Amino acid sequence: MRRRRHKRKNCHVVIVTSDAVDTSTKHFRIKPWVVETFVLLISVAAGAVIGYFLFEQDLPREEVVHNNQQREELIAELEEENVALQTQIAELTNTVQILSDTVIQKAESENSLTERLEQQYIPTEFPVTSRAQFEEITEGNPMLVFTTAKSTMVVVTANGTVTAVNDDGEYGHNVWVDHGNGYVTIYRNQGEVMVKQGETVRQGSTLFISNEENSKLGYQVMKDGEYINPMDVLAING
Repeated sequence: MRRRRHKRKNCHVVIVTSDAVDTSTKHFRIKPWVVETFVLLISVAAGAVIGYFLFEQDLPREEVVHNNQQREELIAELEEENVALQTQIAELTNTVQILSDTVIQKAESENSLTERLEQQYIPTEFPVTSRAQFEEITEGNPMLVFTTAKSTMVVVTANGTVTAVNDDGEYGHNVWVDHGNGYVTIYRNQGEVMVKQGETVRQGSTLFISNEENSKLGYQVMKDGEYINPMDVLAING
């Protein structure tokens, strides 16, 4: 008969001992598959730990890069919007300045026009159309007495309305003109009266035409019902 051969079983022996003198040595037999399984488990666990840490390190980096890109894009958009807003603000500021200048110019023009119109109602102009000598009378009601040349016209010194045309014992006739702003002017002359009561006259309108016989003009000014010196408002040029 053939003798059966026993299959050899391999085992790992783990010896546990101590450095003490009287300590006995212990032997442990471990099956190979147990060791292999343990090593496999350790390898898998180590790989999982290493992969976890690598994944944890890479993931935030990718997120940071993505967030940085988004932040840069947002900053670029905000900068573009800021430039656009600054441009709009500059345009609006320029428009406002133009409108402001226009309003100021218009106001100045209106004020200048108003002043010119108001000036036309102030008796500042000369009451005759040519050079003339005059005498200033200050006693009683102030008056300027002009001696004019032949064919000189007596004219109204400001815009207004003729309120009275009367006979005058010394000068022949007198014409009263109300300028509507407290000023009233009186013109005394022997010439033919060229206006009527109630008539609207403008600065420079003819009231009398003087000649050799009526070369004298008595000119008076009232302000708010009181006689004033005509020289206070009369503009004399030359």
